[in-house]
Amino acid sequence: MSAQDGPYIPADQEPKELTLRVLVVGVLLGILMTAANAYLGLYAGMTVSASIPAAVMSMLILRSLFKDVSILENNAVQTMASAGESLAAGVIFTVPAMLVIGIWIDIEWFPTLAIALLGGLLGTMFTIALRRLFIVEEALPYPEGVACREVLVAGEEGGSGALAIVYALGIGALYGLMVKGFKVTHHSAETAFEFMKTRMYAGVDLSVALLSVGFIVGIRIASFIFLGGIIGFGILVPLYGYLNGWPDSPTLAEGFDKLWLEQVRYVGVGAMVVGGIYTLWSMRKTIITGLKKSFVQNESDGELHLRTEKDLPLQWVTVVCGILVVLTFFFYWMITGSLLLSLAGALFLALVAFFFAAVAGYIAGVVGSSNSPVSGMTIATLLFTVGLVWIVGSLILDLSQTELMYATLLIAAVVASSAAIAGDVMQDLKTGHMVGATPWRQQIAEIVGVITGAFVIGPTIALLHNAFQISSTACLATNERIAAAQQNGDMSQSMYDCSEALFAPQAELIGAIVKGAFVGDMNLPMVFLGAALAVVLIRLSMPVMSVAIGIYLPLKLSVPIMLGGILSSLAIGAAYLRVDGTLDQEPSKEAKAAASDVESRGVLIGAGFIAGESILGVLIAVLIVLNINLDQIFGIHELSQFFSLVFFAWFVGVFVWLATRALPDGGNLGKEIFTTTTHSIKKFLRSLLPQSK
Repeated sequence: MSAQDGPYIPADQEPKELTLRVLVVGVLLGILMTAANAYLGLYAGMTVSASIPAAVMSMLILRSLFKDVSILENNAVQTMASAGESLAAGVIFTVPAMLVIGIWIDIEWFPTLAIALLGGLLGTMFTIALRRLFIVEEALPYPEGVACREVLVAGEEGGSGALAIVYALGIGALYGLMVKGFKVTHHSAETAFEFMKTRMYAGVDLSVALLSVGFIVGIRIASFIFLGGIIGFGILVPLYGYLNGWPDSPTLAEGFDKLWLEQVRYVGVGAMVVGGIYTLWSMRKTIITGLKKSFVQNESDGELHLRTEKDLPLQWVTVVCGILVVLTFFFYWMITGSLLLSLAGALFLALVAFFFAAVAGYIAGVVGSSNSPVSGMTIATLLFTVGLVWIVGSLILDLSQTELMYATLLIAAVVASSAAIAGDVMQDLKTGHMVGATPWRQQIAEIVGVITGAFVIGPTIALLHNAFQISSTACLATNERIAAAQQNGDMSQSMYDCSEALFAPQAELIGAIVKGAFVGDMNLPMVFLGAALAVVLIRLSMPVMSVAIGIYLPLKLSVPIMLGGILSSLAIGAAYLRVDGTLDQEPSKEAKAAASDVESRGVLIGAGFIAGESILGVLIAVLIVLNINLDQIFGIHELSQFFSLVFFAWFVGVFVWLATRALPDGGNLGKEIFTTTTHSIKKFLRSLLPQSK
């Protein structure tokens, strides 16, 4: 049965769906997935949908405890678990910026909880009004929603995906334990060398989670992220160092990193700002049409009376949205102490949040939640908020710089959280639509998942900050405070190793934009260079946000993502060869089906690796906060960079072995990889030659 044949469970059947056991398992998995994606997002600046691993883990838990589990119960559990994961994306892109610009010293739990709850619930409410338009009438593809449907159906019909993800989950956790817990290997390998009066750099982050991200997003997106890294580290940093000199540093690689951090990453800032605005502008007609249709419901439509088409009543949703806006006003007032600014912020939220939720829901429907440029929408939101706060807070109320920055981040964080959750809600509702879920029950599951994630995200970020420090900027500020305390005789705290700090690229970016807007210390020449580069990328019809993220991230993070994308492409090519025997023709229907099977299995394996490594990262943070250092307890010495690479390569091999088990029998994988690689190189070289008319 294909995903297009109608709901898996017909509307005239009503199996168990939102049961007590579903709520319990959904909340527990939601806690795990929220923590894991918060870690991944702060570490790499990217998050991926947790729907698939949540669906598989749901099946494992429920079916091992109960015999009468329905597919709709599994769907409700994955809905709750993935809601918290998506909420984490909106919060970790904004709230840690409070630490970056020095407004907070530590994560403050109540404001973080309020931001997550208000933004998450608003995003959920807004998308309820858009469900029928985007999923039923427009029939947007929602790729991750479709993939999750296939996983749920495979589990219902006895598929092997559950066993595969268990292996991957264990292997990912083992890798995370070895690298981050026992510190057997380096977490990255990098070097730099002199070349023609400048320097060149090579590096790779040894993370199976990032490898898996690359496989899931595919070769196209991975290659554009990598292209951004090459532009930043391969062109701009060497060029800037050649023209202006290199900073003093213990090693060439550290000097490379320092120059990128102080100068070139702001090119990524400019590119992301322009890319975020362009994303909204390019979709203006579609979004305006969607907003108009969302308020026009044809109540005479007989389909609306089916179980599979009953949403939460729109009038209730409207009332809840109004209550949330009022609560947001009181929250802003309590924090800022300004009645006028809080009123302006709440009205801004009411007008803008629905717009951004619609944008996020639509984009997720086209490219998927993992590829949706939430950070770009967050930046666009931030720019609008800066203008609002500057007019009301600065020109009218004459607030201090710190008050202006705090108000800006508070308002933008709620809107960003709303947009982040919207794409995930629509993916889950697409899955529910295809498996035959009851929309209003699934929407209640989303609300439970959002509330769970909101209570988990603050403590998780605080834990990670206390263990690793949330970013290099926040780490340096913390060390300054510790050094001052030590000079006064307080030796209760030791200095952090800022080389082990999380990257938190979006939080650093947002902090830089807010501080630059109100303090004026942003590196504007580099920002304008990035903006100009973004315009060129747009003219070339390239995905500007993916390239901009690549510029803003260290190159070593882009390398494993690119490797994962290459593995995805090679696996698909191997499937084509085994069925058709050639790559020089349009793949047959059978070859496409075989490639889809390999890709789906690879996504399952990747999701397991991501969940395993990320969850272990959070658990290791708990041990660090408790002052339990496994490497010191067991006296383990770190391997050299070379053997660290060998250790990582072994796990890459395990990933390839597991992912290619779905290939048709027969054939030689090594030969197929060689053939696919040479074919891709030839195809690329031919594309560079002038085309004959």
